[in-house]
Amino acid sequence: MSSLDDTALDSRLLNDWQQRFPLEPRPYEALAQSLGCSGEDEVLARLRRLQAGGSISRIGGIWNPGAGGAALLCAMAVPPQRLDAVAALVSAHPGVNHNYEREHAYNLWFVLTGHDGEALEQALQELERRSGLHVLRLPMQRAYRINLGFDLQRSDRGACAGRAEGACPVERAAEGVTRSRAVPVARADMGLAALVEDGLPLLQRPYAAWAEALGWREDEVLARLAQWLAQGSLRRFGVVVRHHELGFAANAMCVFDVADEAVDERAALLARQPGVTLCYRRARGPGWPYNLYCMLHGRERDEVLHWLASARANAGLENCSQAVLFSRRRFKQCGARYFRSAAAGQGSGILEANFSHA
Repeated sequence: MSSLDDTALDSRLLNDWQQRFPLEPRPYEALAQSLGCSGEDEVLARLRRLQAGGSISRIGGIWNPGAGGAALLCAMAVPPQRLDAVAALVSAHPGVNHNYEREHAYNLWFVLTGHDGEALEQALQELERRSGLHVLRLPMQRAYRINLGFDLQRSDRGACAGRAEGACPVERAAEGVTRSRAVPVARADMGLAALVEDGLPLLQRPYAAWAEALGWREDEVLARLAQWLAQGSLRRFGVVVRHHELGFAANAMCVFDVADEAVDERAALLARQPGVTLCYRRARGPGWPYNLYCMLHGRERDEVLHWLASARANAGLENCSQAVLFSRRRFKQCGARYFRSAAAGQGSGILEANFSHA
């Protein structure tokens, strides 16, 4: 039995392994030993329950920009009476991993991922043809902060604290990860990369299951994951929580029009602010003057506005043209799919193997 009560044990399972999940043959046994519970079967049962209840999306990886494939933030100004229908059209595309209604004339925002930029453009042109609406394309130019590790055990610093002094435990674990553009995943490794996107099996020896599906050895799988983390291809590998279901129901995308020569300086400050989970520079679009973006997550709208006011002041952004786009509805949220189509083309059949609920 664990020395922790059930709620505390679940909280640690969700909180402590969002980064640096054990890369060893029996990772759930390592978790059991750390928690002081009865063994890996108890940990597996709890993780299955948390996943079935919607608290966990998967145990897997978050890729750094440049590791492979392409991604694009897109927006559409959809007449309100058509929003549900157009959102369903967007969500139906397998490459769309986030699709939200936001408070703005551009009211539908989604992220499209795929094998390359040409595939994305073809998909967007087809979407425009079918919807009769223009899609605003907003490519990322630089990432200053990408971390959706949520500190679920603190209520006083937003979703996660800043990267510097006082950084939350969830993010401190990732401080050594390379933050520059990642080393691309080799073609021969795309099968494993696709499995990383699908999620780690909830089995006693999950890496062995991946190895068997790929025709690899278990130690080769573990070595490749460690290599990807060390070289920055993977930003993190661990428990991916569903923040809405865990109480972080308020989120806002905040955008700023900053002089090009000042973006790096302002972004460096903005990315370090409590409550800021994402910070990017993006290309401006037609009728869209904003080039600096950040995301803030909180449990309530007022909390997000509090963190935003502090972040703007500390980053010197109060006098910039800006907009705050709170999310209204979540139409789709799942992991990015950069490698599935490329891996399927290898003919290994690995993507038909679904171990996550075994």
